[in-house]
Amino acid sequence: MKPLKVVMSGYSGGAAGTAKYDAVGSGSTGHAESVRVTYDPKKVSYGKLLQIYFSVAHNPTELNRQGPDRGTQYRSTIFPANAEQERVARAYIEQLNKAKTFGKPLATTVEPLKAFYPAEAYHQDFLTLNPSYPYIVINDLPKVDNLQRLFPDAYQVKPALVSTATAAR
Repeated sequence: MKPLKVVMSGYSGGAAGTAKYDAVGSGSTGHAESVRVTYDPKKVSYGKLLQIYFSVAHNPTELNRQGPDRGTQYRSTIFPANAEQERVARAYIEQLNKAKTFGKPLATTVEPLKAFYPAEAYHQDFLTLNPSYPYIVINDLPKVDNLQRLFPDAYQVKPALVSTATAAR
């Protein structure tokens, strides 16, 4: 069984009425582009997901930035689903900072999860549907390669797709 059940692109941190790509892209909505990860804790721990997030997903020392994208909508933040996830995330960030793992303090924040709003359909499964899209080739495929190299036990050849989860309902 796969440890990840579904991964969905979306927005968190702002109001429902502004959870639209064009509005979020302005940087004035309070939203961060985010990903909701639904996983099986019997197969993968929250701690392992945090380890992957900090090791592969982005540079957690960059303030309001993900690769070439800049603005508060690209901030490095965690929206924990409950108090235990919040405690673990804060402790993990503190541990990384104390160890000076990245050579400077992390810019990653932990924010309360008010709501998660799914992104528009064309954002879901984007990498799988557009593997030769220049942004994907330059910015995302190297992250997938790093995931496979650094965490072969967590890597899934067949990704957890929104379209697959939706079709299975």
